[in-house]
Amino acid sequence: MKSKYQIVIIGGGTGGIMAAAQLVKKYSITDIAIIEPSETHYYQPAWTLVGAGAYDYNKTARLMRDFIPKGVTWIKDFATGLNPEENTVSTAKSSTISYDYLIVAPGLVNDLSLIEGLKDAVDKGVVCSNYIDPQYTWKRLQQFKGGNAVFTQPTTPIKCGGAPQKIMYLAADYFKKKGISDKTNVVFATPGSVIFGVKIVAETLMKVIHRYNIHFKPFYAPVKIDADRKIVYFKNVAPEDNKCIVNEGNILGEKMQGESLIELPFDFLHLAPPQTAPKFIKESTLVNETGWLDVDINSLQHKKYSNIFGLGDVAGLPTAKTGAAIRKQVPVVLRNIVKLIKKQPADDKSYNGYSSCPLVTGYGKMVLAEFNYKSEFTPDPKLKQMLIFKSYKEHWRLWLLKKYMLPYLYWNKMLKGEDV
Repeated sequence: MKSKYQIVIIGGGTGGIMAAAQLVKKYSITDIAIIEPSETHYYQPAWTLVGAGAYDYNKTARLMRDFIPKGVTWIKDFATGLNPEENTVSTAKSSTISYDYLIVAPGLVNDLSLIEGLKDAVDKGVVCSNYIDPQYTWKRLQQFKGGNAVFTQPTTPIKCGGAPQKIMYLAADYFKKKGISDKTNVVFATPGSVIFGVKIVAETLMKVIHRYNIHFKPFYAPVKIDADRKIVYFKNVAPEDNKCIVNEGNILGEKMQGESLIELPFDFLHLAPPQTAPKFIKESTLVNETGWLDVDINSLQHKKYSNIFGLGDVAGLPTAKTGAAIRKQVPVVLRNIVKLIKKQPADDKSYNGYSSCPLVTGYGKMVLAEFNYKSEFTPDPKLKQMLIFKSYKEHWRLWLLKKYMLPYLYWNKMLKGEDV
């Protein structure tokens, strides 16, 4: 194995594999190394469906080696440090790897320590999470007999910000099919102020919330879990707006502790864990004040080191962290790197913050939220070929897109370097 490559990619997830595949296929560049320790590549977007018993978990996993492009070197190791001044990456076993250009795409990591008691609750099986073990979520849903079914998310950025509510809609639909809706309180507690940031999509989702009689609680930030007593504690993140008043006849058993802390008993709790950039990224000189890779939001070039680019979840971008976003980011990054190789300025600034969130609202129903940095609704014109003209509304064909078409495109097109 060499110690120097023209292009080094950190991460064998969606961004890393897509970038390598397109470099080989479109630009005939093969002096590339991918630093990735995992033997398995997961299609995580399907984990929402796995958590609701609507998708086989085994179909979300494939061998990493089958997607490393031919001619590209796979360094099966952990990146442990970055030295942008020397153009090197340190690894756990392979010492130091040098590069001319670096693509940073390691994704993000769960940090259970950021909510008091969360690790203990996960270890005891009191809390489930599609982000950790979607098969266990499905097991817990099947065991649920009624009571408070609480779904919540942290104040940190997370993979696919809509995922915590997708599993809630599926759970509410499942409870309905199971005949236990009348003895179930489905609660969605979120630190956010609205159900979704794109207005036209939010209007649809509010109708879904009313249909399922969901208790929607904005400005609720989870701060502590008592696994033994099965109580989750929330902090009111907007006490000045007084949005967390415990009213509703208190059918949920909520109690105020002081002026801004609310305790809520639960019989089922699904939580998206707090998420951060990996430790070696946070401890590097490449991050912004919030701990994410400090890149230009349109070119994805690092603001200080011109030969470094960020892709995907690790990038400090004001848009949703999704695979759909990566699909639009990769071509921009690669065009800029090729320009630099040709001694031209990296002036492609065409990434507009596009992201997409397939919001499953029940078995056989979905809304597709596509948007940009301005939170403008930007539906793909190709949807009309599927006879979908209002993707901000629920549609059964969108469910087919989510369950069948998107996984196929992911494995057979995106990861093979083809345009999608």
